Amino acid sequence: MTKAKFITLEGIDGAGKSTHIDFIKQYFEKNQLDYFVTREPGGTELGERLRQILLNENMRPTTETLLMFAARAEHLEKVIIPNLSQGINVLCDRFSDATIAYQSGGKGVNIDFINALKKYTHGGLSPDLTILFDLPTNVSLERLKKTRTLDKFEQEAQVFHDRVRDSYLRLAKSEPSRFKVIDSTQSIISIQDIIEEFMGKVFK
Repeated sequence: MTKAKFITLEGIDGAGKSTHIDFIKQYFEKNQLDYFVTREPGGTELGERLRQILLNENMRPTTETLLMFAARAEHLEKVIIPNLSQGINVLCDRFSDATIAYQSGGKGVNIDFINALKKYTHGGLSPDLTILFDLPTNVSLERLKKTRTLDKFEQEAQVFHDRVRDSYLRLAKSEPSRFKVIDSTQSIISIQDIIEEFMGKVFK
């Protein structure tokens, strides 16, 4: 059995992750690859309930971080690991990199605390590919205002989103073999061509 791949999508709010999920699903189908699509926070019944709390209720950043990893532990045990174990590729909208970017980069939670939770929660499991959709924060915030009602993270001031973006870019620079950064100011067709190139390298 070919080893299943764990692929994650990351980026600041409004950078375009959701726009390209359907394209990646089509890639899997075109290439006759088994796949499962999920998201964080969420992915399980408990995770989805925690998602509503996390996106809408104010709390201390440390509490927020703990709840993120509580949802993630459930998600890994019930969804991600079982699918990968059965040879099913997993595409996840956000994972632990988001916690580092938002809770540490954005809100100042100690990175050692997050890394300890990360190690305990998913051990050696790491995405095979992380596609980071990058966009200037002023552009992303304008997009958000036009498309949906904003959750508590999306309502944060631009300086918060700047810190999140900077944290993501630092992560990408620290793990260039895993992260592939896409300039989301490009046309959708151009972005999809790049995604297909990245996916082709993972599944070659």
